[in-house]
Amino acid sequence: MSIKKDSVVFIASGATAGAGVSATIGTMGLVGGFGGVAIGMTPVTAAGAVAGAATYGAFKAIENRDALAFGAVGIGAVAGAKVYSTIGGMGLAGSFGAVGIGAGTMAAAGGVVGLGVYGLYQACKPKPQYGLYKAYKPEPKPQMVGAVNAFGRMEDKILEMEANTKAMLELDPVFAENHWQQTFANLDIEDELEALKAQQQRKAQSTANSASGSQFASPISTSNATKNYSVKFTHSPPPNPASDKQSVNLENQAKILHNEPQPCQNWKCLKTLPGHRAKVTAIAISSDGQTLASGSEDKTVSLWNLRTGKLKFTFFGQEREVFAVAICPQGKMLVAGGFDNKITRWQLETKALQRLCLYPNSSYNHSGFISCLTFSPDQTILASASGDQTIRLWDGYTGEFQRSLNGHSNIVWSVAISPDGKTLVSGSADQTIRIWSLSRYQQTQILTGHSKWVTSVAISPEGKSMASGSADGTVKLWNLTTGELRQTLEGKLKGIVTVAISPDGQFLASGDTNTVQLWHLHTGQFLGTLAGCSPVVFSPDGQLLVSGGKAGKIKIWQRN
Repeated sequence: MSIKKDSVVFIASGATAGAGVSATIGTMGLVGGFGGVAIGMTPVTAAGAVAGAATYGAFKAIENRDALAFGAVGIGAVAGAKVYSTIGGMGLAGSFGAVGIGAGTMAAAGGVVGLGVYGLYQACKPKPQYGLYKAYKPEPKPQMVGAVNAFGRMEDKILEMEANTKAMLELDPVFAENHWQQTFANLDIEDELEALKAQQQRKAQSTANSASGSQFASPISTSNATKNYSVKFTHSPPPNPASDKQSVNLENQAKILHNEPQPCQNWKCLKTLPGHRAKVTAIAISSDGQTLASGSEDKTVSLWNLRTGKLKFTFFGQEREVFAVAICPQGKMLVAGGFDNKITRWQLETKALQRLCLYPNSSYNHSGFISCLTFSPDQTILASASGDQTIRLWDGYTGEFQRSLNGHSNIVWSVAISPDGKTLVSGSADQTIRIWSLSRYQQTQILTGHSKWVTSVAISPEGKSMASGSADGTVKLWNLTTGELRQTLEGKLKGIVTVAISPDGQFLASGDTNTVQLWHLHTGQFLGTLAGCSPVVFSPDGQLLVSGGKAGKIKIWQRN
């Protein structure tokens, strides 16, 4: 099999263009329900090659009047729409800022890939010969017009489905809420699984306790299991043939518990809140501990009663996916931001939309997506982090722009303000943590140590310690005053990590795309895992921990 020479020109040109784009823009990041991944030169070059193959395929389809090309585009478009329906909304961020990727974009990308596959097929397809020298050229095919019309109807259907979904969410929130609750009720097996695990663990403990009254000691093991594990009790009953079956069952049960992550015994799941139809990306709790706010990729912000778990209100109408939420210290204002590059403000008591205060001479608050929002303790400052590589400070009461903090060379993922309101800490995709003086608006220290994106930062209640989470799978503890690295916690975390410190300064919670892990802040001792995921936040009294859950759920954990 040989590749046609003219196709090589198209494919090589596309690959060269992709490499040039990557060299100009630099590393990019793709963020979605699966977490976040970095995109270097190799993927962009490959994408350019696919685009070149698609261009070649388009020329060949026109030249040969081949309806197969339209079929390839249609299949690719449907596949792209299917990927969107499975994963949900995504965002592409880089030095140019950030852009959201919706169903239409995914369908178009799938169509390009389909056409690229067709182009590669044409490049490798041998040219048929009929006779000694006469090359075959197909006649115009009557089904060409039908194929074009079919693809047009397919594309219209995809766009119509996206428009209908948006309309249903914005015009009929009651119906949407009931539909989401029914959908998640059918999938709500996670809590049942956790209950079953707890039941099995109690049964194993009960059997162990019943054996503790004997004066003999004997390990429970089999010839096959001895190679992998052994479970020993300090006391066990004397050998009894009638108990052999029970011992084998107990041994197998112990093996299962041993292989699974050890759950944290001091926390239990109090409630699971189903309400969002896509991944929960941000959580905030009011200072009185009564109200919980959640933002999601479904373009909504919801308010919950933290104590009862009851849904109080849902704000619809966000243009894009929500990535950040915050409640002001006085508990009267809610702010949210995301891929629409705007900070939206609501009055919590009346649910009224407050006046939008934007960046001077702009229709937006940032030129990139908004990744984090936080208030200073006295509410005089609202800080926003963005994919445009900047931190911007706004008046916490009026929303008026005050100042930009520049220094990071990539996406700023997280910001935190110290309890005294004098220091701001930021974490960025440039792998650095920067400490800023809010009186001089200058960075005082640059901390390095993470090998990938720094995705979350948190400051301890006394203002002397700081924790940072990273896509490199580690959590690091720092001295905020000196910038000294105190300890690195290896938790085998995956994806984008969030960290939170309890109000009493005793505990640290870290969340990734799969689990929530708890640590003792001062000793770094690992305390166990919870069946939740990022994001994580403690209640003001430290008795509750709120985390994300699977399939758009929120989990509320209570300390025993």
